[in-house]
Amino acid sequence: MPELRPINAAFDRWDDLLELILQSFAYMDPIIDPPSSAKRLTAPLLKDKAAQELGFVVTDGGKLLGCMFCKPEPDSLYIGKFAVHPQAQGRGIGRQLLMAAEEEARSRGLGNLRLETRIELTGNHRRFAGWGFVRTAEKSHPGFERITFIEMRKRLDG
Repeated sequence: MPELRPINAAFDRWDDLLELILQSFAYMDPIIDPPSSAKRLTAPLLKDKAAQELGFVVTDGGKLLGCMFCKPEPDSLYIGKFAVHPQAQGRGIGRQLLMAAEEEARSRGLGNLRLETRIELTGNHRRFAGWGFVRTAEKSHPGFERITFIEMRKRLDG
């Protein structure tokens, strides 16, 4: 049974976490421009990220199946580096992570979840819409005149 837990001081699987993110984001390489910021991650950078943000992992039998990092904002909990191992997709891991994000947001009195996804990744747009997110903005990375990513939000009830 997949188990969700926070990334805390006892977590020591930074190389495994990096590999999970890179494998989960690999399909994007030929599709998106600019390249994913995941390509610049290292195990030490992930450890630093976990010290500054809220991290969660889902494991099953010791295998890392999914992760996300969350950062509180004035009215939202921002979700980043949301990753589910390609072989674990379709097993409810993403939903399990989002439920943890919703619980965290509510505990902090935040009324929204917020994320960003690349404009080219229409499958992600549909998946997040199916989970209750709506497109709220279209934006561009520095140096790009065209839209390169969209913002999506999910309003949380009470």
